[in-house]
Amino acid sequence: MSIEQAPAPEQSVDERQLREMVRDFMEGEVAPQIRELEELKRLPAELFRQFGELGLLGVTIPEQYGGSAMSHRELAWVVEEIARVCPGVALSVGATNSLPIGHIYKFGTEEQRMKYLPALCSGEKVGSWGLTEPNAGCDSFATETKAEKVNGGWLLNGRKSLITHASFCDTAVVMAKTTPEGGHNGVSAFIVERGMTGFESGKTEDKLGMCASDTGDLVFKDCLVPEENLLGEVHQGGKGALAVLDGGRIGIASLSVGLAQGALDHSLRYAHDRKQFGKPIAQFQAIQFKLADMQTHIHAARLMVMNAADVKEKEGRAGVSAAMAKLFASEICVKAAEEAIQIHGGYGYTKDFLVEKFWRDSKLLTIGEGTSEVQRLIIAKQILNDTR
Repeated sequence: MSIEQAPAPEQSVDERQLREMVRDFMEGEVAPQIRELEELKRLPAELFRQFGELGLLGVTIPEQYGGSAMSHRELAWVVEEIARVCPGVALSVGATNSLPIGHIYKFGTEEQRMKYLPALCSGEKVGSWGLTEPNAGCDSFATETKAEKVNGGWLLNGRKSLITHASFCDTAVVMAKTTPEGGHNGVSAFIVERGMTGFESGKTEDKLGMCASDTGDLVFKDCLVPEENLLGEVHQGGKGALAVLDGGRIGIASLSVGLAQGALDHSLRYAHDRKQFGKPIAQFQAIQFKLADMQTHIHAARLMVMNAADVKEKEGRAGVSAAMAKLFASEICVKAAEEAIQIHGGYGYTKDFLVEKFWRDSKLLTIGEGTSEVQRLIIAKQILNDTR
């Protein structure tokens, strides 16, 4: 299915050209190596640099810091087009844009921005963002990682888990407790660099899906972080992380739309090619209904994502719009991937066809950046407050 055939919100000429550029790169350079990337379980350094050269790692960051100075709407298109071909690659690119780069840009000093952002935006260095811990999942601010004020800086001790790019990141933004009370008002953010004494990678996860993106632990053992690497105000890192997650949810929603669209693309091709009882299965009403539902859900999810991106652009935060987009898009994404396998029948359960990968990849999207249950809590809280 071409861009022209895919229902989409109104697009500018720049947005259309951006989509075409990303799609050409993904289909020409990345698609042929999808299975190899899954076996490697990470993006190669060269591929990171290629994304950086295309301006896709700091999409919304001003040019003075090495970014592309585009809108949140354009970032959503970028993540969708990448996910349409390989959701795991989209996870790495989307996380890089929204989390470490987004956090440093939003809360960093001018010196921190100039020091770290150009290398991250170019793909010369790889970033991570450390919030989740083994005993702090949905309640991410029940953090046990501690930062103790010492002469010359802060001493970090603890472990972060389920962190994208944990095994090979160069720069990590890490949240740690700086007061005994902890919670949102007791957490601070720090920029930690590879090579700092006491900072190392831990366990690498062997995951169900998103295998082209590395996930693992970051470990801190008396890691001395200089005072100038405190990111934002002390004790305010929790609030900062919530603001960063706001944009991250739009990224996951965009990724969900792209994955669902990729599942539909594969299903359409297969339905036209596969013949049963003397005709393509696309002519059977049962298959047509599945395709129609997939297309309708994808179109609705895409509209919600673009609305959230527009709100983010205008107001700085998307709040409940991002939560609704993330909830709806991630859940229809899982359904679309499952229907793609059903349309492919027994072949859909084999690795001869990519729909099995799309199905494995899809489930993370109802979990990462806040589970579906967390999104429902955010939405419910907002509408209940509005109706008091």
